Amino acid sequence: MRILMVCLGNICRSPLADGLLRNKVSEKQLPWMVDSAGTAAYHIGNPPDHRMIQTAKSNGIDISELRARQFTSQDFTAFDRIYVMDQSNYNNVLRLASTNADRQKVYLLLDHLYPNKQLEVPDPYYGNQSDFDAVFTLVNEATEALITDLTNDK
Repeated sequence: MRILMVCLGNICRSPLADGLLRNKVSEKQLPWMVDSAGTAAYHIGNPPDHRMIQTAKSNGIDISELRARQFTSQDFTAFDRIYVMDQSNYNNVLRLASTNADRQKVYLLLDHLYPNKQLEVPDPYYGNQSDFDAVFTLVNEATEALITDLTNDK
């Protein structure tokens, strides 16, 4: 299984989801590959936001080595599932899809926690530490549900 996490700039939500899922995949010894990307080119090559690095670190997850990159149409070939954090990024990713098979790979991350509700992971970028903590909790629960759902589907 090859999974891509996507948000806007690839410095807050998607690197957190990437780091959390990588950690869980490693602990469970699943043969999965995980990566992250952003739909915008604002932060290409940069590490995650320092506040998200610290939030993850305080919860035992190291995302400091991750670097932002932009989502491309080649990601549809490289990944089996593409998880986006919100509707705007969902729409941006779908715009690059050239086939129905590409479109069927794209999901909202929170669909694993709240099926058919189309809920979004809020962007903490303009918020305070409590916003980063809330996103950590939400993404942690969502990545756990994702693993449960995908390993039970086998």
